[in-house]
Amino acid sequence: METQNWLLKQAATQPKKVAVDDGNQQLTFCQLKAIVEDFASRLDQLHPGEKVGLLANNDLQSYEIALAVLASGRTIVWLNWRLADEELQRQMKDSDLAVCLVDDPLWRETMDERFVSYTDFLALSQGSRPLVATFDYDRVASIMYTSGTTGNPKGVLQTFGNHFYSAVSSALNLGLTSSDEWLCVAPIFHISGFSIIMRGLIYGMTVRIVDKFRVENVAAILAAEPVTIMSVVPFMLKKLVAEQEATGRRYNAGFRCMLLGGGTIDRPTLVKCQQMAIPVVQCYGMTETCSQIVALRASDALAKLGSVGQPLFTTQLKLSAKGEILLKTPALTPGYLNLPDKLPAKMVDGWYKTGDVGHLDHDGYLYIDGRLDEMLISGGENIFPQEVEQVYLEYPGIKELAVVAKADPEWGQVPVAFVVADQRVADQQLIEFGYQHLAHYKVPRQYIYVDHLPKNASGKVQRFLLRQKLS
Repeated sequence: METQNWLLKQAATQPKKVAVDDGNQQLTFCQLKAIVEDFASRLDQLHPGEKVGLLANNDLQSYEIALAVLASGRTIVWLNWRLADEELQRQMKDSDLAVCLVDDPLWRETMDERFVSYTDFLALSQGSRPLVATFDYDRVASIMYTSGTTGNPKGVLQTFGNHFYSAVSSALNLGLTSSDEWLCVAPIFHISGFSIIMRGLIYGMTVRIVDKFRVENVAAILAAEPVTIMSVVPFMLKKLVAEQEATGRRYNAGFRCMLLGGGTIDRPTLVKCQQMAIPVVQCYGMTETCSQIVALRASDALAKLGSVGQPLFTTQLKLSAKGEILLKTPALTPGYLNLPDKLPAKMVDGWYKTGDVGHLDHDGYLYIDGRLDEMLISGGENIFPQEVEQVYLEYPGIKELAVVAKADPEWGQVPVAFVVADQRVADQQLIEFGYQHLAHYKVPRQYIYVDHLPKNASGKVQRFLLRQKLS
């Protein structure tokens, strides 16, 4: 199945509509098409093959180059600029990249001839070449490496069809208006950011791209500009709520919602959002599904506190006997790069095993309990670290906290907490606090204070390194 090149379609049907805005420059779909044709010609001069690597910041040139890769019939390999040299080289080799374009501020002295800075790319001869007329739904549009908390990251293949059905599902859930403008502050090398770019092309919607999250800057944009939707993680939402509390500055009248991913949010923050008329749509998704596949309506945010919602229109969901979340969706990846056996190993009777454990309430709303591979069993009882961590992050002065399993001769395993905090607190105080909110067997008895939690390039806690500290 094919679909017309989305950029060509938008340039033909609404040429004067603003496609992208970085706060300094606005480009219509017609203007964007001309730039992409030029950049596609410059790409040809590099002879990159079918795949092009990108080390990109959230900026206008990265947006334009990404579209040039897609519209020239090539696949983007998104690389995380937080990677160490060794990790970057490993992913370059795994994806067999001949060329990786590098945003100038991200240039490293260790980069070899395969890496081309944006400055050198723009110094190539200007030209114009016809863009591909159609996108094949089965063709791989992008490759993103999963974060890999315990092993080497895997390259997730994302087709044009995956992106299309993800966008359609999101539109059916959030609704779509002709005036929608989506603020993109999430990194575009993550699916949370890149999916906004793809939706902009599919919907014919303006993407307001922002280089990084600075709360005062983002709040000013939401107040003064016609942004209607913003994707956030809990950290961002809490910062924005605190900023509005401090300044009293309300967002523009057309603002519709915060799309919240990356974890659930606490009731006090949701109550404040409701009081401030900031709708919050919580959601659940992954790199393998091109963003969210389950979402909670803003109107249900308080009644279904902690839930990520119900499956979107194109998603089927059920739980295994162990409570693992299984799903079917046309947004699901066709596989992993160079790992043909990996996806089949995650399938059971046509259902994809997410590795996440959850439960459904009587209304069919999904709650995420944790990762199956992170669950610990103490005296026959299942404990999910995320549940414990959410509780303790409400304790004053605790900045970060991670729970891991420690072997115990009596109980098999017991939870231990690693804590980053403003100051030390007596263990008994933290235990008593835990007893107020959790079953006693879930409450850690040991609290280890550290300066920081070990994290990978995507910011996820590497629990296996914490477990090693206990052995």
